[in-house]
Amino acid sequence: MAISSKKQPVQKSTDSHTLLLKLKNFGGHNTINHKDRKFFTEQMALLLETGSSMQASLQALQKQLSKPAMVELVKQLKEDVEQGRQFSFALARHPTVFSTTYVNLIAASEAGGYMHEVLEQLQEMDEKKQQLRQTMTSALSYPLFLMFFAFAVVVFVLVVVFPKFADLFSQIADQLPATTVFLMASSRIIQQYWLLLIAGFVATVVAWLLWSRTPHGIQKLDWAKLHLPLIRDIFAQLYLIQSLRVLSLSLGNGVNIIDSLRACRDVVSNSLFQNFIRQVEEHVEQGKGIAIGFQNTSFIPPVVAQMIETGEETGNLPKVLRRLSSYYEAELTNKLQTLSRLAEPFMLLVMGGVVGLIVSSLILPIFKLSRAVG
Repeated sequence: MAISSKKQPVQKSTDSHTLLLKLKNFGGHNTINHKDRKFFTEQMALLLETGSSMQASLQALQKQLSKPAMVELVKQLKEDVEQGRQFSFALARHPTVFSTTYVNLIAASEAGGYMHEVLEQLQEMDEKKQQLRQTMTSALSYPLFLMFFAFAVVVFVLVVVFPKFADLFSQIADQLPATTVFLMASSRIIQQYWLLLIAGFVATVVAWLLWSRTPHGIQKLDWAKLHLPLIRDIFAQLYLIQSLRVLSLSLGNGVNIIDSLRACRDVVSNSLFQNFIRQVEEHVEQGKGIAIGFQNTSFIPPVVAQMIETGEETGNLPKVLRRLSSYYEAELTNKLQTLSRLAEPFMLLVMGGVVGLIVSSLILPIFKLSRAVG
């Protein structure tokens, strides 16, 4: 497959325009999010498709916007275009809003004259990314809610219910079941040291968050995502979907293969997977092609390397990559839904066991006390 080796201009520097935009949005309440970028992409694709010039499209879009951050952004883009700069160059001056993939694709489309089509593809990619994020959120939210609810019930029983039986159970302290003794002791600890427990919990969370942002912490967490059972398959497929989708879109629109692989590194937030992409880049620079880089990698299914090799041989690599990303996206969605369905009865079973343990720890001593009185 013949892929242009011409390097597309990718500007990553943050100049006074971006600095001004950040200062105006200081505080976070008016920052530009993915929904704003999606609206920008959708409207620009529509305006350019109708035949409007770039300057006229930006001017028309600026009139439609009400969010100050977006108005300022479009104003800066329009000023750059009016000064004769390329649209891709103007976008690259705002790296916090427009990714390397976004800029590369726009740069490639400027020469080909099909920018509105590329914008539509970028919008579609954003929509798929958002759908996948929503699928993961919905799959995890209910099990997490059940865990929180179970924890809250246990704390409530220990703090409110058990203290009411403390004096009663003291009459048969030597006959109490081990579970009751343990729960009574836990109740006393929570009542006496609740402030220290809360402080310790907060300190643990803060320490975890600080550690997770250190280079060592990031490396360990990235390793865990691609090696621990269960979550390994989920994260490996997620990163694979993201990289294959970007690679397909970039190569299909004329971005050279090295810039396309670099864009994959930018879109995946895992250092181990980024190192894997760098190894693929090295193979390509040595003239070995992409497929060999996907071979003998523990978190990449063998069929991916086989399909990529077929795509390289037939000259249909972008199409093959697109089909692979769609296939694994559907597979990941089904896997998340299955895990969510399995987690619900498991969590309910755990909650039932916890409730049963608490109830038995209360009822058995009462039975013993009634027999002793009788």
